Amino acid sequence: MIVAAVNVKGGVGKTTTAVNLAAAFAGAGLATLLVDLDPQASASHSLGVAPGAEPTVADVVVRDRPLGSAVQPTGVLGLSLLAGSLELAGADLVLARRKDPVDRLAKALGGSRDYDVTVIDCPPGFSLLTLMGLQAAQGMIVPINPQDLAVDALGRFFSGLEQLGELITDPPVLLGILITMVDRRTKVTDELIERVRGEYGRKVFTTEIPLNIRLAVAPSQGSTIFDYQGWAAGGVAYRKLGGEVLRRARRRELL
Repeated sequence: MIVAAVNVKGGVGKTTTAVNLAAAFAGAGLATLLVDLDPQASASHSLGVAPGAEPTVADVVVRDRPLGSAVQPTGVLGLSLLAGSLELAGADLVLARRKDPVDRLAKALGGSRDYDVTVIDCPPGFSLLTLMGLQAAQGMIVPINPQDLAVDALGRFFSGLEQLGELITDPPVLLGILITMVDRRTKVTDELIERVRGEYGRKVFTTEIPLNIRLAVAPSQGSTIFDYQGWAAGGVAYRKLGGEVLRRARRRELL
């Protein structure tokens, strides 16, 4: 299964979700690959990879390097990484001149039988990189935090996806909308979550990711929440999310 974490808006917990969901899959005994498609390479940093370290995903999608030679191990048992790179910031211009640029990641991942699950951390927006990630993915997860701007952007994401449908030949199925950074002590949070669940119903994951300081600190230590403080509320939530994603994926026959 290949699943993309994606949203047009940044700051909604997308990278945190990609990293910790991938780690949850690995912890469940699944051979897992995390693909960092974001030029900021935050997912890579979260796993202790220094900025500028090579090889990176740019070697695969820009220079046609074989996937196996660009993937690197991580400190998490069962989790491998195709690291992000600042070079990706200019990749749209370079790849736009190539044949079938949206298909490049899908072709690279499609030939591999080494992983049970691949998680793609897409950059925010609908850049060529994001379209590349969506073309490669079989399913997608859309993280959203309970703030007015994020909730409003959710509708724009789905309408934008429909408009760009002709560029993606086999769109990923929606595995679920994930509500992140939940602080139930505030009334506005409850109201916004109720609004999202009322509008999207079962498309929203039952699991919610709490606002948890340990989730914020773990990346600065180059660690997933499970290796940093797995007993914390954030760790418990992402482990639960991993199970829910796998159940939904099996119902969709993605696994």
